[in-house]
Amino acid sequence: FFKCLHDNEAKSEGRAELIPSIKLRHCCLLRNQRCLTAYLYDRLLRIRALRWEYGSVLPANVRFHMCAEEVQWFSQYKKSLASFMRSLGAGEGLDITQDMKPPKSLYIEVRCLKDHGEFEIDDGTVILLKKNSQHFLPRWKCEQLIRQGVLEHVMS
Repeated sequence: FFKCLHDNEAKSEGRAELIPSIKLRHCCLLRNQRCLTAYLYDRLLRIRALRWEYGSVLPANVRFHMCAEEVQWFSQYKKSLASFMRSLGAGEGLDITQDMKPPKSLYIEVRCLKDHGEFEIDDGTVILLKKNSQHFLPRWKCEQLIRQGVLEHVMS
């Protein structure tokens, strides 16, 4: 429509020599629009991947490089994913972000990289996560803390 309006305007004013320039400009605008849309879509895919990589809390250095709209989109995606996970598992919920790779064992040895405080595991045992302390914990309970940089997996 925009292109036709300018073409007709140029023809009616007797300036037909402008039509190729108008068509070129219009094609450039459409190309730029496609490129921008592809760029924004790629950014959204990367932001979605951050939720799976880091969990629901983004590190400050990652968050710093995001605009307000991207942070808002991340927050909405996080809520949608949480709602979906709560609906799984016969009403009990299921965290599908855990065990992104099949585990070789159910327990792993971890080292605490910074003071985190008390951490409760399923049997009710409370463990104090202090910097440089090592623990033998269920993989699924500490995987999120590993992604957040609180714990690191100690390879034997």
